[in-house]
Amino acid sequence: MNRKTEFFWSRALLALAVWCTASSAFGWIYPEHRDIASLAVQGLDPERRAEFDRLWQDARTGDEQRLCIQGADTGQGAGPKCIDWAALSGIAGDHSCSSRDMLDTVRSSDWILVVADIAAQLKADLARIPVTAPPGRAEGEAGFIADVQRRFASESSRAARLNALRTADSRMQRADPHYATRADANLAHFLLARPDTNLDPYAYSQLTLRPGSELNAIGVWVTLHLNALLKASRVAKEQLPPEERRALVRAALFDEAFALHFLEDVYASGHVAGSWGDVSQRKGTHDYYNQNGLEVFTWAGRDKTIVLMGDAHMRPQDAELAAKAARTSLEQVLDAAAGRSRGYPFPYARTAPAAADSFDICTNVTFPLQPELLEHTERFSHAAKEALLPTPVPSLGPGLGAMPRFRSEVGTFTGLTGSIDARQISGGFDSSQNDNGWVGGLDIGLRAGLGLEGALGDGGDGLVFGQIGFRADSASSNRATGTSLGQLSGELSAAVPARTALSTRFRIPFYLIPGDLVLLSPMVLFNPTAYQQMAVTAANGGLIPWQQGLATSVGRFQFVFGREIGVTWYGLSGNQQLVAPSDPPGGSGRIVNYKSRYFDFPILEYRPYRAFGANQSSTILFQLFAGADYPYHESVEYPLGAPPVKLRPIYSLGLRMVFDWRYYY
Repeated sequence: MNRKTEFFWSRALLALAVWCTASSAFGWIYPEHRDIASLAVQGLDPERRAEFDRLWQDARTGDEQRLCIQGADTGQGAGPKCIDWAALSGIAGDHSCSSRDMLDTVRSSDWILVVADIAAQLKADLARIPVTAPPGRAEGEAGFIADVQRRFASESSRAARLNALRTADSRMQRADPHYATRADANLAHFLLARPDTNLDPYAYSQLTLRPGSELNAIGVWVTLHLNALLKASRVAKEQLPPEERRALVRAALFDEAFALHFLEDVYASGHVAGSWGDVSQRKGTHDYYNQNGLEVFTWAGRDKTIVLMGDAHMRPQDAELAAKAARTSLEQVLDAAAGRSRGYPFPYARTAPAAADSFDICTNVTFPLQPELLEHTERFSHAAKEALLPTPVPSLGPGLGAMPRFRSEVGTFTGLTGSIDARQISGGFDSSQNDNGWVGGLDIGLRAGLGLEGALGDGGDGLVFGQIGFRADSASSNRATGTSLGQLSGELSAAVPARTALSTRFRIPFYLIPGDLVLLSPMVLFNPTAYQQMAVTAANGGLIPWQQGLATSVGRFQFVFGREIGVTWYGLSGNQQLVAPSDPPGGSGRIVNYKSRYFDFPILEYRPYRAFGANQSSTILFQLFAGADYPYHESVEYPLGAPPVKLRPIYSLGLRMVFDWRYYY
């Protein structure tokens, strides 16, 4: 492989890897964000609810067809014709990079209503599935059967949830091509881990906003919420022309909705715990605690703890907790807009623009210097304290006292694999050998590759690897025909005698046809964004998502034809031999030397078992595969001077059991 080809390959794999960060960045899913914001609005007292409704009517002026009449439309189901204010917190961050971007998207994009419809359907699908944690034996309840029943029920719920998310994520990616790769460079949706136990809430909030600090959920909320308060205060204090007032109200409500996405994420368990480490640790920890829950303290006091669940596992009590915080934040904006006191002064700036904020959470990795924060720190600190004291205390960063971490199968690995298989063959290499037979095989190999499994949840499979190994085949069960040697009991009497060979195997997802990501890898040089989107789609089952994994209570099934190919090289270290009929007939037969290449293509894959430790994984899986064995370099070894033999391909269908062990770096 020359240097240019190596470069293309490395960039292609890098494009696939980019998604892993994005996949671990999102918090509550769209319908969960919308539910939280809707609960926040519904819980407003009558005076503030009336103020919210007035402001929302101002904000939607000129966009009445796209923005719903109600700011929180509780009756909205599938196929929505408009976007309400509650939905904006679901669009923020995941489907837009800034408040201004969100405003433009909601007002003019063709695809945002499709996304809203997908989210509504996902909500309905998840509502039918109980949120369950891995089962444990209850006190006083004993018995193996009871444990098995709980485990089966839990796995059934988990499988149904994964399949619902898989379907929704695939549809989201098709509707919003940037869905998977948006916000892939930062940790804006996560809490910033505490460096030690000595921080009080005020010191922690300063840390989250310090110039150069990594983007984080609290810092993004503070930035956008302050902008919303500044604009809302202008609404209360200034006599403005109607059009400018409406623009200012619209900007304040969109800034606040964008801010609330990140305040709501603070109450997702995976975003409290999974906020540091490499990509694999963040995603693995994030996914584990989302599903299993997390006990946390809040800044308001450590005499009482709460248990949080995470993305796609939200319970009513989780929604209420997050909605209470979102309501406090929204009330501050409404009070500022109405000129109503909350017992502390609101920040005010005549220069606050009548436009949605442009701070981009997709391109910024760290916080810049924000002069407006410094200018309004004293007045804003009261509002920030009121909203943030009930939020969870973040986990500690690396070091003593850090929470248990988990990894996902993301990153480079080396591994050892072994397989045993049996395949039925369509006769022998010689045209006279038409009886079907069976061949058994053993294969041991070394693998190296890039783990990207579960790019859009467990429904995807972005695994990339190359493998080299040693293979040994048994003699076929069908016998050589047309020769007296076929009546003997040795291996040479088989239609295909026993063989050993060098084996290789390669796996890479594809966008539309097998190998297209490799063929199109030069796109990385002139259109990396388009190539990255193709790679993400490929990792999630392809443009036609017929290769997505299907989770069940007994394991995972996936149609994988075209993603993986095995090539076995028989005869590289010396010719193979078989027996062919004499020419003319009637003799004892001819001994033929040959070499062959055997190609096998996995079709369907079933994985009943998987285990993953700190940096190792082990898997047992079964593959239904098809193969074709192509002979070449035929020559007659005996008798001397006998006519040559033209061998034909052998086709096969088989079943393979694979043990796959990997070590991740």
